[in-house]
Amino acid sequence: FPGLQQPHPPPTPPHPVPLVNWFGVAAAHPAHDAQILVPRGDICYPCHFQSELFPAMKFSLFLVIVAAFFAPLLHAAPARTLLNVSYDPTREFYKAYNAAFVTHWEETTGEKIGVDQSHAGSGKQARAVIDGLPADVVTLALAHDINALNQFGGLVSEGWQARLPGNSAPYTSTIVFLVRKGNPKNIKDWGDLVAKDVRVITPNPKTSGGARWNYLAAWAWARKEKGTEEEARAFVAELFKHVPVLDSGARGATLSFCQRNLGDVLLAWENEAFLALEEFPQKGFEIVIPSLSIRAEPPVAVVDKVVDKKGTRDVAEAYLKRLYSAEGQTLAARHFFRPSQPELVTEPELLAKFQTLKMVTVDEEFGGWAKAQREHFDTGGVFDQIQSAK
Repeated sequence: FPGLQQPHPPPTPPHPVPLVNWFGVAAAHPAHDAQILVPRGDICYPCHFQSELFPAMKFSLFLVIVAAFFAPLLHAAPARTLLNVSYDPTREFYKAYNAAFVTHWEETTGEKIGVDQSHAGSGKQARAVIDGLPADVVTLALAHDINALNQFGGLVSEGWQARLPGNSAPYTSTIVFLVRKGNPKNIKDWGDLVAKDVRVITPNPKTSGGARWNYLAAWAWARKEKGTEEEARAFVAELFKHVPVLDSGARGATLSFCQRNLGDVLLAWENEAFLALEEFPQKGFEIVIPSLSIRAEPPVAVVDKVVDKKGTRDVAEAYLKRLYSAEGQTLAARHFFRPSQPELVTEPELLAKFQTLKMVTVDEEFGGWAKAQREHFDTGGVFDQIQSAK
């Protein structure tokens, strides 16, 4: 309500209070030099609330009019609102999904609800929820970040990953390369990223879930290609010497590459790479599929302590379950995520863009997220050692 933010110029007697622009009608008051905003008519109410020009009857009528004006606005606010705390590249998808879910919920229950969304690097978002951000649901980049909500404060119950199909990952993605028009550095696979003149854009694994997927995909390729853990470590260490800046999240890294023109190649979520093609058609970006990548499984969960306190468990659970519906799976595909149940997608042509590629998983290649996090990304882990040696 812009008008409610505009007091009139500093009052001079007899103004005891600032004048509020209730209806946005400008009129000159005969007692003042300046033009001020007054309600419809020619009465400056602060000057005359207690004068013979504005007796009690008219004041009561004024209050009735004001109440009638604001009542519909207050009534329109939903009684219950969910907060979905998510990672960086899901903004566009959840904007569309939230609108669809709000409509579905009202049509099936008669209740008007709201859904808000928050986005940043996955690790940063998990920390925010632990520190008190009241998320009803979290839709983060990797299971470790949701496990942290259980470990620190018991915000999410143990066994959360078994509540929904596919280890609570309603869609998946993978890691690809986004290169500039014509692929001038001839980047075809992971080994090309450490060529002398190649600069690589990737976010910071300490704050970004996508960056951790990037790191592990690179490690898995190097171990397969070169044969040992030591050589894999040496390759990843060399790769990060080619990274000029570490953004805190995947979207920040995308903007560094696409808008700030930093780097020759962006290590990106597949969905983020497709979105860049759509958002920056004039730049002619190209997607390169490496010989080996990783199956990224971004999970979702209800934040138990929050929904029980707010009384939103029924809505929050329905919100996540509907991600597995035909509508939810189709919206995921439309926004370049790989649906976990592609047979439900009502527009099969959306699936044609997803190329078949060889992918490892965190469980198979790294012994699960708990082990990978502890060895590579916790304080003093391999990534910290690599960075300190640069």
